[in-house]
Amino acid sequence: MTIVDTTAELTARESELLARVPDGLYIGGVWEAGSREQIGVQDPATGRVVKRIANATPEDGIRALDAAAAAADDWAATAPRVRAEILRRAFDLLQERRDDFALLMTLEMGKPLAEANGEVTYGGEFLRWFSEEAVRISGRYGQNPEGTGTMVVSQRPVGPCYLITPWNFPLAMATRKIAPALAAGCTVVVKPAELTPLTTLFFAQLLEDAGVPAGVVNVIPTSTARAVSEPIIADPRLRKLSFTGSTPVGRTLLAQAGQNVLRTSMELGGNAPFVVFEDADLDKAVEGAMLAKFRNIGQACTAANRFIVHESVADEFARRVTEKVQALRLGRGTGDGVTIGPLIDDRAVASMTALVEDAVARGARVLTGGTAPEGDGYFFEPTVVVDVQPGSEILREEIFGPILAISTFSTEDEAVAAANSTEYGLVGYVFTQDLARGQRLIDRVDTGMMGLNTGLVSNAAAPFGGVKQSGLGREGGLEGIHEYLSTKYTLIPA
Repeated sequence: MTIVDTTAELTARESELLARVPDGLYIGGVWEAGSREQIGVQDPATGRVVKRIANATPEDGIRALDAAAAAADDWAATAPRVRAEILRRAFDLLQERRDDFALLMTLEMGKPLAEANGEVTYGGEFLRWFSEEAVRISGRYGQNPEGTGTMVVSQRPVGPCYLITPWNFPLAMATRKIAPALAAGCTVVVKPAELTPLTTLFFAQLLEDAGVPAGVVNVIPTSTARAVSEPIIADPRLRKLSFTGSTPVGRTLLAQAGQNVLRTSMELGGNAPFVVFEDADLDKAVEGAMLAKFRNIGQACTAANRFIVHESVADEFARRVTEKVQALRLGRGTGDGVTIGPLIDDRAVASMTALVEDAVARGARVLTGGTAPEGDGYFFEPTVVVDVQPGSEILREEIFGPILAISTFSTEDEAVAAANSTEYGLVGYVFTQDLARGQRLIDRVDTGMMGLNTGLVSNAAAPFGGVKQSGLGREGGLEGIHEYLSTKYTLIPA
């Protein structure tokens, strides 16, 4: 496996870009320095701090909610076409600045530049999609069944929203929440992840340039997420909470949100099965496996977690996928030909090491990778593990890293039982050339999304979300804007 050097200093281009990224809190249309020790944002490929930014206090969080609440009525009353045009301008500006956003994501999160460019495309589509949906918010008007009056059903913005985004997709997770909220007429307070706040701050500047009024979007990076979030969620002016992150944190936030009966959207953990049947096109299955497992360095809630392969093709599938994995180039995301970047921090590296060690101790075999290379940064070799035994941690936990773990099955019922043997239900992947079986599996695999003969399902026009412990609500698609709207029924007597 090739490991590209990671010791280089920041280039002039990288330093110039970082200097242009705002380093303050964004509250009420004003950039503020903050009042306490700053957050140091690291490049995970080197472990070095590349920029220091303001660190919000609980008081800052409430001031951000003050600004969102003050702007709420005017923004809700803004014509849908005006809101749509602002979002469309934001989309256009993002295309003009795509190289800057891609490089910034690579610097603070580590993903290869090619994937960061892909995230700019994906994240931008939420701006374009919801700019189009803003003018399509509709209701109903008609006589009631008894003929005694007219029913009017309308949709109204829910009100100020608190949006908590994760570190792994710094742009797309922000646009996926901010765009539908603004399209619906809601104002927002955004708390980006402490590990990757720079992209959100840069995006807030873009929204300002696109014409978003002061107070409609507020951004408060912080190193004390719980202390900042609790008073915001407890404030009766807040009417909506949207969170992407781990299931344990989601449960805590749901309990807090219940006190004020907030509307909630929760996109939580995953443990995605990737099922390969004996009649699958193995070339397509291997291609899908590489996408579903190693995109974003495996650090995605949609990443395939458990590869459940029919016993008759398991050896051949493992051989082919191992060849692909061994051809990957590991290194800093800006390096030539790099296809796998670093993990986000040292805790992630330790987690990968522990998962592999546990699987091997229970009888699994490592075909390639399995260790953290020496040197700077938070790297872990892309890994293929076979003969994974029931009870292994690697089958129970969300891996969130570049480990492809293979177990086998013999019948369809066994495959379905294995796929569903988890508390999670975000996404599943099924590879078969049997159309009838594929249709059966759509119903039998208990997930909110499924890829049939594909390893990539995310699309701004599709509803993203899961079942069971993977969350509540949907982001994207026709459904996405309704998460930020409340339904009002009015009766007009005849």
